[in-house]
Amino acid sequence: MSFMRLLSQKFTLPTEAEALPGRPEAFVPQLDHAVLGRPLGGAVPEGYRTALFGMGCYWGAEKRFWSVPGVHVTAAGYAGGLTPNPTGNEVATGRTGHAEVVRVVYDPATVSLRKLLAIFWEGHDPTEGMRQGDDIGTQFRSMILVPDQEDLSLVEASREAYAKALAAAGHPRAITTSLAVDTTFYFAEAYQQQHLARVEGATCGTRGCGVPAGPFFDGPNPEGPLG
Repeated sequence: MSFMRLLSQKFTLPTEAEALPGRPEAFVPQLDHAVLGRPLGGAVPEGYRTALFGMGCYWGAEKRFWSVPGVHVTAAGYAGGLTPNPTGNEVATGRTGHAEVVRVVYDPATVSLRKLLAIFWEGHDPTEGMRQGDDIGTQFRSMILVPDQEDLSLVEASREAYAKALAAAGHPRAITTSLAVDTTFYFAEAYQQQHLARVEGATCGTRGCGVPAGPFFDGPNPEGPLG
């Protein structure tokens, strides 16, 4: 394969014909959350909700959510692509179409989706396209995936609100974050889970734009009281 083709895979999502085949077997890490102590592959409690957030390197993204009151469990993984049950090495080739994401299972009676969205928008640069800082490639793109249209409508409104906040602050680029109804999630390898808690000295360079989320994220919440 040519160097130019390898380079293009860093910035262009694959077609179905180009995507790696993957495998039928799902991988679920057989370990408990390093901070919250709950099984990573445990059942979602009744009444709890799930959202997937792609913010570049999932190490730092996961850390931003796991200490939020009302978050039941987090996990690092892959979503938004074509290849079933991909490995991390496969995702890194750009030929699965997946992004690195953090899966957040939360209690909407304790923490709102609006609160989680504020953490998302403030926690990375959502205007960088197929990269996040020094991490370059489609797997580092900005993304939010939610389970239904009601949540998606709120997410779309939050994108508009943060776009206005960025513009008011003089940020030069437009938001490139993709949004969809889709909670198909593939767990990352065990050593990737809560990496910044398990590995002494590990770091993640993802940074936000320094622009506060704004009043929209403190507004009325259809899911329950704000966290």
